[in-house]
Amino acid sequence: MKTFTKQITPIVLGAVMALGFVSAAQADKLDDVISEGTLRCGVVLDFPPIGYRDANNEPAGFDVEYCKDLAKAMDVDAAILPVTWAERLPAIVNNRADVVFGGTSDSLQRAITVGFSIPYAIYYSQAIVGKDSGIKSVEDMKGKRIAAAVGTLPEKEFLKLAKEWGTEDLYQGYQSENEVFLAVAQGKADAGLTTNTAVKPVVQQFDSLIAGPRMPWTTDYTSVVGPRKDQGWLNYLNLFVTHQVRSGRYQELWDTYVGGEAPELRIPNVLY
Repeated sequence: MKTFTKQITPIVLGAVMALGFVSAAQADKLDDVISEGTLRCGVVLDFPPIGYRDANNEPAGFDVEYCKDLAKAMDVDAAILPVTWAERLPAIVNNRADVVFGGTSDSLQRAITVGFSIPYAIYYSQAIVGKDSGIKSVEDMKGKRIAAAVGTLPEKEFLKLAKEWGTEDLYQGYQSENEVFLAVAQGKADAGLTTNTAVKPVVQQFDSLIAGPRMPWTTDYTSVVGPRKDQGWLNYLNLFVTHQVRSGRYQELWDTYVGGEAPELRIPNVLY
């Protein structure tokens, strides 16, 4: 009997230790954020009215409010981490941010690196052009100097078009959309690519710019970004997006910052 006890004790201890390891392994980003008391949100702040700095140089916009809403739901503080378009994914991979609200398209290629929630906002690409550019249609852009922010969907899709046209050498890539708009305003580029939501505030800011043609590629479904392997955290983000819609908050913020009816987030014949 004693021999049996001596033999089983290490097994029991091993099992207890294993359970401890399993318990530790089950802790996820949701637990971490609540424990830290702060939600770190990566937000692109040169994407008005979705993300920008207000007259007091404070972060503002649709995405900033979404970050604050998520933090409030978790009863933690919200910390805004300004990121460029190219920094969105690295901010998650390097654990600089817990989430990214930044108009990030949920591409399959990106999903190899980071995780995505269900879509929380929908955009389409549109050009901003100089008043004297002569650009009224997408075909008019052929042979023109076109600019876009590095790492964005407009850049990716336009480069496919430029390759068909044989005009890749005329393309200009910038680190931020503000640089894109400035380049067009200064005549360094004939057109800059952005989203439909940014057109109105930009043309109001620059007298030399007007709204250009809508680009021909598909609607841009964007998601909240989190760590790829943290399914518990991604599930929570999905539920958060759902509650934003159900509560009317999504429509309220869209009307405040963009105006009009918020786009329906469902994709026909797809069940999230």
